[in-house]
Amino acid sequence: MRVGVLTGGGDCPGLNAVIRAVVRKGVQEYGHEFIGFRDGWRGPLEGRSVRLDIRAVRGILPRGGTVLGSSRTNPLKEEDGIRRIKDTLARQRIGALITIGGEDTLGVAAKLSGEYGVPCVGVPKTIDNDLSATDYTFGFDTAVGIATEAIDRLHTTAESHMRVLVVEVMGRHAGWIALHSGLAGGANVILVPEQPFDVEQVCAWVTSRFRASYAPIVVVAEGALPRDGDLVLKDGSLDSFGHVRLSGVGEWLAKEIERRTGKEARTTVLGHVQRGGTPSAFDRWLATRFGLHAVDAVHEGDFGTMVALRGTDIVRVPLAEATARLKTVDPALYAEAGVFFG
Repeated sequence: MRVGVLTGGGDCPGLNAVIRAVVRKGVQEYGHEFIGFRDGWRGPLEGRSVRLDIRAVRGILPRGGTVLGSSRTNPLKEEDGIRRIKDTLARQRIGALITIGGEDTLGVAAKLSGEYGVPCVGVPKTIDNDLSATDYTFGFDTAVGIATEAIDRLHTTAESHMRVLVVEVMGRHAGWIALHSGLAGGANVILVPEQPFDVEQVCAWVTSRFRASYAPIVVVAEGALPRDGDLVLKDGSLDSFGHVRLSGVGEWLAKEIERRTGKEARTTVLGHVQRGGTPSAFDRWLATRFGLHAVDAVHEGDFGTMVALRGTDIVRVPLAEATARLKTVDPALYAEAGVFFG
């Protein structure tokens, strides 16, 4: 069988580990051929592809990003998008498609598989860790590690100058990165999208911290919003899946803290550094296992499914279930962190 592989959405540490595992097992154990589509869904839309063999995936395990390239192309919004994809798969004699991505990429795969008969198997990828059907997604552990290291480093400069440092991390709808890195890094305030925050309460925590002769660190997810306000946007543009571009809540919050408390406040926006570079050992392990099990699903003809981590087991779940709802931070879990605020 000839199998197509694509990586869609934002790049993420561990993508290359999936590709490597898919090809190694698929070629060695099943005798399949693999075609990599370039730049996410844009590849099958435009017929842009490259052959993937064992030589092509050698040495890519520790590399960040994706050797196939990625994009946020939405084929459902392209003229004749479904027909063009099906024509490409037929022309290149592709018998199945492994799609590696997050909510949007897998949502397209679910529709293609469920409504248009395109045989797809999904692999979950997002540093936000917000897919409900899997305990963890690869990329998350790396992002948390990078954010935690940054917070560790910022403590010393905050204390040297006795200023507030606001650290903005990724997290559009889910605050998993903020919660995990904030707790691991000893932040004094953690703000997540699931819990609208009171600016006055944040300022009270900041003031309390200064009374104890310590400089506070505030960790805020990009999608967090004030209780009586709106999301802070980078600009008014939308991507092809209808998502606004977030970024700016950290700078806005720092200005509010400085204005209300009289204390100097600075902002560090970690941005894309969280999802760039070498994947952690855990992400390499998880991504590799996902790849091995994804090619098993293809070989067995179990299409319309996604591989997922449940405990220590890799299981298969329907693609439709995998993208039905987001996994957000439980209020009780967030409340546990409250003892460290202020």
